[in-house]
Amino acid sequence: MTRPEPLRRFDPFRPIDMLTALWSSAAVTPVTTGAAAAYRTLFMTVRRLVVGRRLSVKLDEADLTLTVTEFDSHLDPRGLSVGQLNDVRLAARDIRCNEARFDHATAVLHNVHIRPTAPPVLVAAPVELTLEIPAPVLDDVFRWAAPRLAGAIGADGVARLRLARRPGAGNLEVDAHLDGSTLWLKPRCITFRRTRCPLPARTPAYPVRLPELPHGVQLTGISFAPGVVRLSASVAEWRMDLPLTRLEDILGQLSAVGRPLQLSRLGRLL
Repeated sequence: MTRPEPLRRFDPFRPIDMLTALWSSAAVTPVTTGAAAAYRTLFMTVRRLVVGRRLSVKLDEADLTLTVTEFDSHLDPRGLSVGQLNDVRLAARDIRCNEARFDHATAVLHNVHIRPTAPPVLVAAPVELTLEIPAPVLDDVFRWAAPRLAGAIGADGVARLRLARRPGAGNLEVDAHLDGSTLWLKPRCITFRRTRCPLPARTPAYPVRLPELPHGVQLTGISFAPGVVRLSASVAEWRMDLPLTRLEDILGQLSAVGRPLQLSRLGRLL
């Protein structure tokens, strides 16, 4: 009977060894099975280090804590041979950013690829983002943008507005849509105690001017669900310089369980 070979011990730095030879000799885009193996090993190593873990990330302007629930891509050997990772999907839950808390977030990075420049650059274009915000945050938005109003999301997933200083004066059920940086709230029904009266379709919408988001992030949609506001946004392009020293540092930090991940200059949004 043949004795089975022992399982290879997980080495988080194995991608570094594979990429060192690849990138040091790559004046042009490499088209080799070795390149495909190196990029696949890098992706699977990062996936193994982050999925299911509670991560603390110290950024330049914020302290971020989250639990990564998804890090996936349909990796294609031919694409990998030229540094193409296709679309990469990230998801996280129980997110805390400084004092703010969010339930769930996703990021879909389209056309992710590594440019074999000096240093190599990781690029994704475009990037689609979604964020679930707890309903009480809606009050904070109106306190800033429309102090006379207060907002809430019911257990039925319906958004309702009322006068902030007269909570017993009834409320408006509203639909919402985005137009650039303006949130339009369209009243569809007025309720007072147990009386509910639909409003005519020509009832004007109420505009709420939203603050400009940094780094070229553009809001693209808003919807409501029980207890949450769902926002979607997009970025034209994201890129990050990826020299081997930085990659080695990131893998080293991820390998140290319980140690906050120190990230600065987390790429550029265009």
